Amino acid sequence: MRKIILASGSKARQKLLKQIGLTFRVAKSGLKESRELKRGCAALVMRNAYRKAKDVAKRFQRGVVIGADTVVLAGSRLIGKPSSMGDAFRSLKLLSRKPQWVYTGIAIVDIDNGRTLSDYEKTRIYMYPLSDRQIKNYFKKVSPFDKAGSFDIQGSGSIFIDRIEGCFYNVVGLPLAKLARMLKEAGIDVF
Repeated sequence: MRKIILASGSKARQKLLKQIGLTFRVAKSGLKESRELKRGCAALVMRNAYRKAKDVAKRFQRGVVIGADTVVLAGSRLIGKPSSMGDAFRSLKLLSRKPQWVYTGIAIVDIDNGRTLSDYEKTRIYMYPLSDRQIKNYFKKVSPFDKAGSFDIQGSGSIFIDRIEGCFYNVVGLPLAKLARMLKEAGIDVF
């Protein structure tokens, strides 16, 4: 089995890779993510994922590096991980008022073969409107700081969701079906 390296410290992404039976090593990238939307959201998340994977790949001589980046787009406003509790509150309030798109970019850097693969997934989310009290109570139980959009669809935040259109795992942070197809193209068959 070839060495797989996840270029992310995200606990949710680690859990997803374990869920599909992958053995991997975690090596976080130190790069700051861009939030420049000039070429669109899909291009942004793919570029960030590629930069993270390439940064981590420099530290290894062999293996396959997986990079990912997730953002939420509400109207024309880009929402990433919050920088403060106030920012988290405003983001979740906005997201509960109108449907949003969750974009995740994936990049695979195959160090052994010098190949790079990039793709993205997008999922539409419809939330129930949240009151200020509900948001405050949610933040007493769940830290929003490691979550794009300030909520977790796989945990307590699941009760806010009316419906989604697209890949559920994309919202968690890693579209697993797409990742499996990309890994297969890189010579790693999940099954």
